[in-house]
Amino acid sequence: MTRQKERSRFPEIGDGSGLGPPDAFYREEVALALRNRGMPLEGLRYPTTPTGMHYLLVHFDIPYIEAGEWRLEVAGMLKKPVSLSLEDLRSRPAVRMPVTMECAGNGRALLEPRPVSQPWHLEAVGTAEWTGTPLRDVLLEAGVKEEAGEILFTGLDRGVQGDEVQDYQRSLTVDEAMREDVLLVYEMNGRPLEPQHGYPVRLLVPGWYGMTSVKWLARIEAIRGPFEGYQMVGSYRYSQNADDLGEPVTLQKVRSLMVPPGIPDFVTRVRLVEAGEVTLRGRAWAGRTEVAGVEVSADGGDSWSKASLEEPVGSVAWRGWRYVWPARPGRYQLCVRARDSEGNMQPFDQPWTYQGMGNNMVQRVDVIVE
Repeated sequence: MTRQKERSRFPEIGDGSGLGPPDAFYREEVALALRNRGMPLEGLRYPTTPTGMHYLLVHFDIPYIEAGEWRLEVAGMLKKPVSLSLEDLRSRPAVRMPVTMECAGNGRALLEPRPVSQPWHLEAVGTAEWTGTPLRDVLLEAGVKEEAGEILFTGLDRGVQGDEVQDYQRSLTVDEAMREDVLLVYEMNGRPLEPQHGYPVRLLVPGWYGMTSVKWLARIEAIRGPFEGYQMVGSYRYSQNADDLGEPVTLQKVRSLMVPPGIPDFVTRVRLVEAGEVTLRGRAWAGRTEVAGVEVSADGGDSWSKASLEEPVGSVAWRGWRYVWPARPGRYQLCVRARDSEGNMQPFDQPWTYQGMGNNMVQRVDVIVE
């Protein structure tokens, strides 16, 4: 299964290689950064990210939807296709669950050479409390036929990517869609979804990178599969060049981030810290596996010290950590890394991919102690 690069009807960004210069960003990347937003890293102080701080990525436009006119069509290879209103979903058994969601491209802007796309640094993450009803129950009642292999999810956002006009669509295997924690959600942090977060209903797939949790959900379809739409084959792949299909991006990798200590320089964000005992804090997560440990370095990664862990916010949500650093006057590069229960450790130098996906390199924070 390959995907040939076609001549685009739209102008190329930069030299057409898909890669950007190391020390400058294209105007189009800045425009993407202004449309989307990351969570300020000081937001790591909150166990549950306030809705207005949670990261946001919108591929195309935010659709305008009247809840009273909206319907969710559940169709395809089913014994009993159904059409559900928002009230139908709200009347079903509800589950409220804290989930850490991270964009698969988080950290892309730190790669060299830099893939040209949404230029995330480290802020594309957040943990919200989501309320919805299990997708599994809806599918069981509709009766997925044995010959169906995948469940296809279609959102109401429509645009062009890879020179293809498309609805935003992603698929899951039937087994994955039947997991008890996969939800059709209609509330975020105890309030109805805001338009930019998928109002009135979105999919939530805990443990996966955020592209899987389709927003503005309009249709769920049981298909034979595999679905080969652009968002499955042309994007979200661990590819090495424009012609390499690569492996698909799926579950989140282990990662930790720290709240930058002290106060920042306005432009460079270098931190100014007073000498003495400084308590460093942050969060770590590992998709569907557990965070087993967090380590902190004050010398750019030459030596590491164990941080203490707090209880997880939830089974698929981050957990806090802290470390007391005896800060002495000088310049430092603080680093943090996490390890999961399967022995996976954050890399110090990130393996490069053409689309800049699945980055979980060690965070570095430059600090001046006075």
